[in-house]
Amino acid sequence: MSDYNVRNFGAVGDGKTNDSVAIQKAIDYCNKAGGGRVIIPAGMTCLSGTLVMKSNVEFYIERGAVLVASPNVQDYSTVHTSSHIALFKADDNVENISFTGGGTIDGGGRFFIESETPFIYVMKSPRPFTFYLIGCKNVTYRDITIRDGALWTIRLTGCQDVVIHGIRILNDLKLPNNDGIDLDHCQNVRISDCYIESGDDCICFKTYKGYERFGPCENITVTGCTMVSASFAINAGCEVKNPIRNIVVDSCIIRSSHRGVGVHLSQESNVENILFNNLIIETRYYNPSWWGAAEPIYISAAPWTEEDNVGYVRNIRFSNIICRSENGAFVMGWKQGIIEDIMFENVKIYLEKWSDEPGGRHDIRPIPGEKNGFAQGVYSYPTAGFYLKNAKNVTLRNCEVVWGKTRPEYFRYALESHNVKNLSLDNFKGEAAHPDKSEAIFIE
Repeated sequence: MSDYNVRNFGAVGDGKTNDSVAIQKAIDYCNKAGGGRVIIPAGMTCLSGTLVMKSNVEFYIERGAVLVASPNVQDYSTVHTSSHIALFKADDNVENISFTGGGTIDGGGRFFIESETPFIYVMKSPRPFTFYLIGCKNVTYRDITIRDGALWTIRLTGCQDVVIHGIRILNDLKLPNNDGIDLDHCQNVRISDCYIESGDDCICFKTYKGYERFGPCENITVTGCTMVSASFAINAGCEVKNPIRNIVVDSCIIRSSHRGVGVHLSQESNVENILFNNLIIETRYYNPSWWGAAEPIYISAAPWTEEDNVGYVRNIRFSNIICRSENGAFVMGWKQGIIEDIMFENVKIYLEKWSDEPGGRHDIRPIPGEKNGFAQGVYSYPTAGFYLKNAKNVTLRNCEVVWGKTRPEYFRYALESHNVKNLSLDNFKGEAAHPDKSEAIFIE
């Protein structure tokens, strides 16, 4: 393998000089030579605007080296035909690319903060994606640290055969929309042994409007990851213009997050065939500036706007899961007939209140008729261990709800069911949070 050191192409690496031109020369030269490694050596801190990845290039950042996103919007170019900007971009037909080496890529999110509230930043526009790759094949991320993403950190749209292994994503928990990994219309993806902290979703599967030509998001595994989020740790949705299907999430830990794992369908296509296995989940309330309501497990299907239609959610399995949370598992369809075949097996939920944020609420954003995101989507509601509404063929097998010592008045039922057809309870255990309440309530 041939190596191309960015220093030999004129990079200064003092953290002040814009090294974009020199780094791009190294990438271009490597590509024209048939491939190899572009190296940022230890000790260099390279400031950069947009870099365009080319086929057969391994972007190798040595341990002790840093690539920092420029604070100047003028240093970025747009991605494809959109108005979005990115630190790294690549368009259709780029293949055999990787980001490796053990060093650090800094997305510069702090440079794009306009103001700060107690719970969330107000951001400038535009701000860069850290990675925005479109239609690429054979993509690898391995062993690097990515920090302070300004927008979605790793956005892969229409990419195939992707490996993301052993990386760290360390984002600011107050910075909105700094998702860790977004798989948009991607196929054949393996994410493993990663640590992710993000204000927004840690890992999100979606099929975004405008890229329907790339087809479904499917054939994905997520294993051995640890995640923290002020919103959703692992989310299938909200944007669903093509199917999202055939996904396995296994052997992961989620801690101190606003929402754990699940499905959030808001558009006309479908989400199906997803397995969530062998998980430990801890969820707490954050401020409602962030979507979520401390649910360890969440499924919703509701239109985003009055114009949106909603597909279906079916064949979703949750098994061998231990939850410690301030709210219960939540399943809600906008109407009957759009959520079916949901199984909870060996799911244990410990419910207790410990954070300073007010609890006892549901959050089903986005939905039609909202004003500034809060009018209808967030509302007060008592807490149940399992809350089920407008679903069909739901099974709870060997599931248990346990209430902790701190039990606010709004802690109520172990199970609350509304208009659920074919609800099967097999060895379900759980009492009411308070002696004057029944353990379960069923409303048809």
